[in-house]
Amino acid sequence: MLTIDCERKFLNLELKGLSAEGRFSGYASLFGEPDLGKDVIERGAFSRSLSSRGVAGIRMLFQHDPASPLGHWVTLKEDARGLYVEGQFAPGVSKADEVRRLMKARALDGLSIGFQTVRSKRDAKTGIRHILEADLWEISVVTFPMLPSARVSEVKEMSGGAMLAAKLRHAAAVMRG
Repeated sequence: MLTIDCERKFLNLELKGLSAEGRFSGYASLFGEPDLGKDVIERGAFSRSLSSRGVAGIRMLFQHDPASPLGHWVTLKEDARGLYVEGQFAPGVSKADEVRRLMKARALDGLSIGFQTVRSKRDAKTGIRHILEADLWEISVVTFPMLPSARVSEVKEMSGGAMLAAKLRHAAAVMRG
């Protein structure tokens, strides 16, 4: 049996909205921010993996359990802030419905990336490992994210007007720092 060491890093998820249909969006990774394991994902670390695997090649799981798929990723892209994701829970899947309800209730709010390090460098002074390239396999919805600040910023079912207002509030908060 072939075993592959896959790293698990619990990282930030900021849900911008959770629709009745089970769509959500946020960040699975933030660039330049050290996690509790002293790892920092650097900008561009996922670009080759996203290009070669594509959105269909990255799984959406619950708690990294390959027996608990939740749906599929609609969008995975690196932007200036991190790895932006948009996901769709699978209809008729009881675990996906449970996770959607927990997100809406603000009881579940983290994402974790499952990857294999391709290239990294360690800062001898700080001990921080900088991940320069990562082969991304999956992104899981998790209970405990690796970053202490990894919490859902907003989860609600929104109309178009409410969604726009929430996006403007979020943008203003980001600009304030």
